[in-house]
Amino acid sequence: MRNVVVTGMGLISPLGLSVQESWDNAIAGKSGAGHITRFDTERFTTQIAAEVKNFDPKKYFDPKEVNRWDLCIQYGIGAGLDAVADSGLQITPEIAERVGIIIGSGAGGLIGISHTSLNLERGGQKQVSPFFIPSVIINMISGLLAIRIGAKGINYGVVSACATSNHAIADGFHAIRRGEVDAMIVGGAEASITEVGIAGFCSARAMSKRNNEPERASRPFDKDRDGFVLGEGAGCFVIEEEEHAKQRGAKIYGRILGVGMTADAYHFTAPPEDGDGAMRAMKLAVQYSGLKPEDIDYVNAHGTSTGLGDVAETKAVKRLFGDHSKKIMVSSTKSMHGHLLGGAGAVEAVLTILALKEGIIPPTINLENPDPQCDLDYVPNVARKKEIQYALSNGFGFGGTNASICFGRS
Repeated sequence: MRNVVVTGMGLISPLGLSVQESWDNAIAGKSGAGHITRFDTERFTTQIAAEVKNFDPKKYFDPKEVNRWDLCIQYGIGAGLDAVADSGLQITPEIAERVGIIIGSGAGGLIGISHTSLNLERGGQKQVSPFFIPSVIINMISGLLAIRIGAKGINYGVVSACATSNHAIADGFHAIRRGEVDAMIVGGAEASITEVGIAGFCSARAMSKRNNEPERASRPFDKDRDGFVLGEGAGCFVIEEEEHAKQRGAKIYGRILGVGMTADAYHFTAPPEDGDGAMRAMKLAVQYSGLKPEDIDYVNAHGTSTGLGDVAETKAVKRLFGDHSKKIMVSSTKSMHGHLLGGAGAVEAVLTILALKEGIIPPTINLENPDPQCDLDYVPNVARKKEIQYALSNGFGFGGTNASICFGRS
């Protein structure tokens, strides 16, 4: 059995421009949400989001390149380069073909698509950049990162809505297990805080309208929740076959023990009321890991702060874990960093791994009036010191796609 470990992490999120800054703010219970600063929101019913603050693309790109690549790609490349640097992995010609990249996005270059459509309407073809197509397609994050670091193994992007990052991690995990590669850079990125993105979710009535209190708007499992808060950013990991990592003296953050992937086959946006697909994904992740449900200490929930989703996930946890569900800790860090869509699972996986490593469980903030249907231990409002051994991180997406990852302490 080829064991898989995490040796590097990179994070650009509404909570910070690094793994450490984001972790510090998460365990402090700080919100990354605020009023949208990128455009005039007067026309929109939702005027808040969790934006990345003070991001400088010139840290990762030549100044001439900055305007070439969509913000989604910039976030993904930045987090990927940070993860590789953190891992200390040197991709020499001798190992290049044994290192792959799978980084996904739910919507890809939505900002670039939106702006280019307006330019075309106003000025015709001459106003469309020759870099437009490569600047917005989702696999370009993996492709550009490979060019930068010389990784010649598996290379593609994943698109599965809000389960994207979990699927990218799962695919990389399986590739290492199969022996196709020795190391993978995996993760997800998103940058959908643009007029068309906000308008679309507003029309779907999916987002919170708590515009006067943005920091309190994302409130998973609270009876006063009224939708999610859109976030942005990227998270990436270097994952490796354990012996490969040990031979080069790499630090090990944690272990990926198993993954579970299912479909609801129910509805294009809503989960089944009993959370069946989510339950089966978690069950498969636990089984693949060789564990029992009672071995799991913590679940980083998908927990979007939507009426149907939070209840369905709670029911899924209770169905799988039975009496143990009263002992398990469940928290939604989306209460702080918002919902990064395709990048959500990567941010949450970072926080889950650090919860295992540091023995601190990040809280679900804004949980003031618990929904009677949501009656688990959601680690309300304040982080909790607790040594744990095994944790799940959930990601569920439009189309009824579900992915759960089981992590273990190193």
